[in-house]
Amino acid sequence: MTTAPTLFGARYSVYTRIARLTLAEKGADCRLEEVDVFAPGGPPPDHAARHPFGRIPALEHDGLSLYETGAIARYVDEAFPGPALQPADPTARARMNQIVSIMDSYAFRTLVWDVFVERVGGPARGRRPDEARIAGALPRAATILQSIDAIRGDAPWFAGAALSLADLWALPMLVLFRLAPEGADALRRLPRLTTWLSAMHERPSVRATRFPIEG
Repeated sequence: MTTAPTLFGARYSVYTRIARLTLAEKGADCRLEEVDVFAPGGPPPDHAARHPFGRIPALEHDGLSLYETGAIARYVDEAFPGPALQPADPTARARMNQIVSIMDSYAFRTLVWDVFVERVGGPARGRRPDEARIAGALPRAATILQSIDAIRGDAPWFAGAALSLADLWALPMLVLFRLAPEGADALRRLPRLTTWLSAMHERPSVRATRFPIEG
């Protein structure tokens, strides 16, 4: 590897942050090129060559072009030196993959769009929250939180003794969820998750990739 990778995405983006966290945990230098998919008219025209679906993030490195966060994170983990972020043990790796799937399939829509965006993100731009949407999401949010809390149990990290991609997937979504009063209240009821969040916030990678809305 001869050049630093370029990541195309936005600092406000959950999935861009997952990719940035992965790069930071591997100690990889990376240039972030801002791409705002919510800009008037959508992302810049040249972004379609990187991501035909107009999403973020995308990665370019030594002639390789990648999109989809799962592919980017696993590539970074396997191509760069540093601590492995995917457990070798089959049971631990299965737990990691289970958490990643839960966060992608259920948590992103519920915790981020249905709660954070409605309660915090939208009102910050002058839009009234959809109270019915928030109320409808909270039982699903409780199921998500209880499920990932049970999977982790008393282990220090989601896949066991070592930090993994599971932790990097969960962190950005739970950070945004907790910015909503309903999210903060839900997390207070799960002290093991609160302890895990506190430990994550001590990591340099997490401090270096804070969302703009975190201040």
